[in-house]
Amino acid sequence: MHPNPAFRQEPRDRNLAFARARGFGVLTVNGPEGPLAAHVPFLLNEDASFAELHLARSNPIARAGLPLPALIAVAGPDTYISPDWYGPHEQVPDQVPTWNYIAVHLRGTLEPLPDDALRPHVDALSAEHEGRIAGKRPWTSAKMTEGAMPRMMRMILPFRFQVASVDGTWKLNQNKAPDLRARAAEALSRGDASAQAIAALIREGI
Repeated sequence: MHPNPAFRQEPRDRNLAFARARGFGVLTVNGPEGPLAAHVPFLLNEDASFAELHLARSNPIARAGLPLPALIAVAGPDTYISPDWYGPHEQVPDQVPTWNYIAVHLRGTLEPLPDDALRPHVDALSAEHEGRIAGKRPWTSAKMTEGAMPRMMRMILPFRFQVASVDGTWKLNQNKAPDLRARAAEALSRGDASAQAIAALIREGI
């Protein structure tokens, strides 16, 4: 998390809504020989007190002696900011490059779940993301041939991440004057999808 409080003003609800909408992050724990990380889809429960996820049986985190303190880092759009976008050097001197980004950190404890929690978890996870796709009937595990789903699920294990705290950084040039932010947003609006997303967020706050 960026230490500048200007970038950390978003309320807990917005940070959680962002994490829920992304539904994907980097899970990290301290293993016996150093940090371990896994890129995982997850599903927050209704009050965001916990998230459920799964890992391959062979993943080192699954064999790290759980329960353990853990962190899920959820990244959003990000983009480079050129100092030239603020205006001519003569008018806006001594600016430096930076990076704008959105990131939310969920901190808590990772613990294993019993095997019978796996099927409801994977069905709920697929239902959540299938429901976001317009124009088609949602895929369900009922489409699998008999025996195929249980065979595949033997390769993964269910886990619960108990959420203890939520931190968010929304670094959108809040430390710059509104006119400089507007100029940066205008330049970003001509960039790629991530740059355009940051531009829209900057404009929301001007």
